[in-house]
Amino acid sequence: MEKQAVRIGIQSTVALGGVAALSWEVLWQLGASLSLGVSAIGTAITLAVTMAGMTVGAFLMGRALKGRTVEQPLLVYAALEAVIGVSGLLLQAGFGLVERLDAVIYGFSPGLAPAAHMVSIALLLGPPTIAMGATIPVFELIGRATGTSVARLYGINTAGAAAGVMLFSFVLIPALGVAWTCITVAIINFSVTGLTVALNQQSRGAEHQAAATRIVAADSPLPTRAALFVVFATGFVTFGLEVAWFRSLRAAFQSTTESFAIILASVLIPLAIAARLVPKLRARGITPSQALMAAGIAILLATPLIERMDLIIRFYIVSVSASGAAASSTAPALNYTWLMLAWLGTSIVVMGPSILCLGFTLPWYLEEFAEPDAMGRLYGFNTLGAVFGSLVCAWLLLPAIGFAQCAWLLGGVTIVAALAAPGTQRVWPGGVATAIALSVAVATTSGLGTSRVQGPSRLQEHKVVDYAEGPDSTVAVLQGPVGVRRLLIDGFVATSEDMKNATYMQWMGRLPMMLHPDPQEALVICFGTGQTANAVRREESRHLDVVDVSQTVLGMAPHFLSNEGVLEDPSVTPIAMDGRAWLRRTQKKYDIITLEPMPPHFAGVNALYSREFYKIAASRLSDDGVVAQWLPIHLVPPFYASSIVAAFIDVFPDAILWISPADSTGILLGRKGEQTAPLGKEWPGFERDIARPLPAPVIAQAAILDIHGLKTFAAKGSVITDDNQLLAYGLLGADLVGGQFSVMQKQNARRIKAIAQLQPPAFAR
Repeated sequence: MEKQAVRIGIQSTVALGGVAALSWEVLWQLGASLSLGVSAIGTAITLAVTMAGMTVGAFLMGRALKGRTVEQPLLVYAALEAVIGVSGLLLQAGFGLVERLDAVIYGFSPGLAPAAHMVSIALLLGPPTIAMGATIPVFELIGRATGTSVARLYGINTAGAAAGVMLFSFVLIPALGVAWTCITVAIINFSVTGLTVALNQQSRGAEHQAAATRIVAADSPLPTRAALFVVFATGFVTFGLEVAWFRSLRAAFQSTTESFAIILASVLIPLAIAARLVPKLRARGITPSQALMAAGIAILLATPLIERMDLIIRFYIVSVSASGAAASSTAPALNYTWLMLAWLGTSIVVMGPSILCLGFTLPWYLEEFAEPDAMGRLYGFNTLGAVFGSLVCAWLLLPAIGFAQCAWLLGGVTIVAALAAPGTQRVWPGGVATAIALSVAVATTSGLGTSRVQGPSRLQEHKVVDYAEGPDSTVAVLQGPVGVRRLLIDGFVATSEDMKNATYMQWMGRLPMMLHPDPQEALVICFGTGQTANAVRREESRHLDVVDVSQTVLGMAPHFLSNEGVLEDPSVTPIAMDGRAWLRRTQKKYDIITLEPMPPHFAGVNALYSREFYKIAASRLSDDGVVAQWLPIHLVPPFYASSIVAAFIDVFPDAILWISPADSTGILLGRKGEQTAPLGKEWPGFERDIARPLPAPVIAQAAILDIHGLKTFAAKGSVITDDNQLLAYGLLGADLVGGQFSVMQKQNARRIKAIAQLQPPAFAR
């Protein structure tokens, strides 16, 4: 009875360790994006360092334990969890140092920045990732000491990781913010340490303890080269599929933090189930070769479904919208929960069989070569394969052949691994099935990038003008029946040349220029179709920097005639970089900064609406510089619209809200420094002889809220910060379920109008 209680307790601590581990990995990505900017190379560096650290940890611990007698393996595991927890407590301070170092290195030599990123992230994340990797060989000792299968422990740890990503995304960050989430996850690590020490004390003296923990190198052979190749290949394919399939699923689910959590959990859950099934399947004679053959076939058959995931998800969206129309006031959260579960369930059904079969291989070999050094090598090769798989697919295969063909190739790699696995027999049935599956995949491809794109149903009649899958996003240019061109980024209509609904874009460029007495240096963050950048140029700036995180988006500029070839102008400098990162790194001072990010609830966009971002922007403005920020009142409920304003005026107290007369889109404008007249009272740009779409009086009258009205509007919100991640996490997604955008716009517009009537701008009285 006591032995059973210890076994259950150990399994619980291993699960908690998985919860903490995945939470840290998401926190690392978040911290890196804030410190180094949102970019494909930044994500690649963080992922590579994470997986490389785990590889090193597994190898080193396996070597350290080889031939040693370990009387109390639970204490080794407890110490590793403590290292992870302590490293977590230093995380935010560490990323702060990385951010400052990045600015210094970039100022000294921009070419050295990527190498500096790698070194700084490695120093920061090295200790915890090495400790995480080192736990895998220790699991073998714990399993032997407690009579628990290593595959079972690995599966329990992975199940904990799946729970961790959901807990992090839907509970911890929304409720606690980043700082307290770091503390909470560290407490989980320390709790695992304490519980493991207590369990060790309880289990000491048991007869099985000493015998089970005596490790002799000759007891188990080292993995064969074939086994190492197979686990390398499964790591390569699994992470390669995450890159390829995730790209398509982002277009179906939209690029939100919730969708990232759902997709990641839909991979981790089958991996956990696979590890749990290994002892039973081994007993029935199932081999890695058979599982991998099934995995390759499943990959080929699943890819056509993933190509059409946007069509499948659209059914759920329509269902939620219909049910939400007649629902009560509590319906949004309920519909949101139902939708998230539907997304998770659909993802598991479609991707689950492939990942389940792939996930069988590593724990199978961990059971086969149950010795710490062997396990360290196996896990190390698996994680090394994961690094190569993610990088090769993101930077080579996706841009070259597209996600569907990339997935087919990964299916082929899986079949090769099946043939290379020791003990492979009866090849021809699998070969026939593979040929049939490949034929089905090729015959049923949906023609992404040629005849269709993933996105809203209204775009299916559009012609695909250009289509590119890059390392960071999939970008498409579509042309509608009447000739209007639209820019899609990961399935979302980012912008278009529809002049009826996009007139605000040129005002994003013109307004700040007209409010400045002598605008010379200007910066546009987020290029889109280039209408804002062209408007700045038309207002006669001396020099314009255009910064966009995607080189692909900048490359699509010639497809949009409305920008009038702005990037070809010698006074315009295009820069492919995260806008926030550019502001931190550059030493330039700008008279004008204007930005129109992706929708506020998209992953990573919170960083361009936070108080910390506005402080960075203010530091790069000249003394009377003006900043313009998009206020999408049609995309966010009133609380979040108020929160966007609250963060803006917290840094720019001399501010106004301008509403486009044509499309009712809001533009926030703020000025650095104190002036004798409030912003909006004087429009120096009117004195410049420049043709504009509206007369000067109409432009001035559209500024309907001054700082006093904005404070009233902001009172019902909370200041958005890097810590609270208000736009990225929480119930914003729940409020957006059903797409009641016209309702949100009316709610925000009514409130703005009411405030304007009660508190008319001082400059309009």
